[in-house]
Amino acid sequence: MLALVRSLQILLAIVKFRLDTFIRPQRLPWFVRWLFWPLALLPAPAASRGERLCGFFEHMGPVFVKFGQLLSTRPDLVPPDLVQHLDKLQDDVAPFPSERFVAEVEAALGGSVDDLFASFDRQPLASASVAQVHCAVLPGGQNVVVKAVRPGLAPVIEKDIALLRILAGVVQRLSEDGRRLHLPEVVEDYRTTVLDELDLLREAANASQLRRNFDGSPLLYVPEIHWPYCRKNVIVMERIYGIPVTDIGQLKTQNTDMKRLAERGVEIFFTQVFEHNFFHADMHPGNIFVSRSQPRNPQYIAVDMAVVGSLSREDQYYLARNILAMFRRDYRQVAELHVFSGWVSPDTSVGELEAAVRSVCEPIFEKPLAEISFGQVLISLFQTARRFNMEVQPQLVLLQKTLLNIEGLGRQLYPDLDLWQTAHPYMEKWLRDRFHPKTLLREFRRYGPEWMEKFPEVPNLVFNNLENLITLAKTAPSLQRAANEVQARQARKRSLLPRLWLPLAMAAAVSALPGVAGWLVALPLVTQVLGVAALLAWLVFG
Repeated sequence: MLALVRSLQILLAIVKFRLDTFIRPQRLPWFVRWLFWPLALLPAPAASRGERLCGFFEHMGPVFVKFGQLLSTRPDLVPPDLVQHLDKLQDDVAPFPSERFVAEVEAALGGSVDDLFASFDRQPLASASVAQVHCAVLPGGQNVVVKAVRPGLAPVIEKDIALLRILAGVVQRLSEDGRRLHLPEVVEDYRTTVLDELDLLREAANASQLRRNFDGSPLLYVPEIHWPYCRKNVIVMERIYGIPVTDIGQLKTQNTDMKRLAERGVEIFFTQVFEHNFFHADMHPGNIFVSRSQPRNPQYIAVDMAVVGSLSREDQYYLARNILAMFRRDYRQVAELHVFSGWVSPDTSVGELEAAVRSVCEPIFEKPLAEISFGQVLISLFQTARRFNMEVQPQLVLLQKTLLNIEGLGRQLYPDLDLWQTAHPYMEKWLRDRFHPKTLLREFRRYGPEWMEKFPEVPNLVFNNLENLITLAKTAPSLQRAANEVQARQARKRSLLPRLWLPLAMAAAVSALPGVAGWLVALPLVTQVLGVAALLAWLVFG
């Protein structure tokens, strides 16, 4: 019953914000277009489609807001006018009662907050859709923050994601843009991301790893995790006292070296991606602060490590070479690297891909380097490669999102930031070091035992694969006959579809009339069953 009510709320919100305008009815089957004709009687919406989409997400609540934020990180898939508005979605949620927060902490840690902490502030420091944060002091005198997951959130997330799956499937089925966006896959990625955020032990482990990577570094400081106080739904970490990175006034008041601060942001990004291969993938301004000490030698402070990313060694290598090849305007090598890396199909024409990349990148590189957006070049490259059936991998999407955040932040701090000048020598050095004898020796020491362990198995593997090839050659004719039978069965199923159009049209016409619920109840059971069967047949076989 609750799912039905929530579904009706979504449908009403779709009509309220006129999201039906995202779909072109003329491209739909005629029996589905009937559902849209009553909406055509409504006045044209005054707000832009980006504003209406944001309004829909905010109206539907925190789970949908976070989904909209996820879509804003996919400029390789989502049109620019939508990304521009989705970027403004704020994960700003009213705090839940302090009594419930205290109860959650006490149940998780097995004691009273008055006994666990020297002092505990019952007023929240910050509140978001997934968790809430309060300040406290440990018995040893350390100032900390206590973060706890909102109670009862997991079932709500699962229900809303189930509805998002249905909505994504319908949009993908009815809209050409929906098919291009791969919305069902985006929803599944979102489910994984949100459920990971509910596991605060994962966030604590990420923070510890990042802190260890930058231990003693003047570039980045990560708060200490107090593990004895950490559970799956509660973590306790060092409280930091920094200046929000967006507070330009405070930064200038303390005479911060803004140029060096911006360049260090870029250096942190490339250090994480290419040296540590472990990067903070949610580096939006709300999670970044600047230390108040040594303003002429500024240091960043990072919080909220729920989302991190890493690349395979192959992706690291090909990404670095792609960026350097673009910098040198060697578009042939860019195309070849896309094919060699497996990012596009092996049968892709290198010449055609080279021409496409040149047509996109050449106008960009006619600008002065300081005016070129590194992130936008990467997005343009991915968008171009999509024409050749490139499927952007999740780790590359996280990387792209992080790069856009870092570049936007750097330009805000220091508008004349030349990210290319900062990044180019770093990647040149990284590629040289990758093939340095010391690096190769280190790799051999790391993987040598596994190679030696597997080496005796190599002859057997060779002979077994040869036998499999011989067997496959003998069975190929029978496999072809089986494939032909499957195709014949699918053709017979599709031939049944025209017989179901009439009942589907009846059901669609009735559902388009005013008072939908009343009409559906009044319909004979046979008509309802036929209508539903026809709709399912169209979704499956259409």
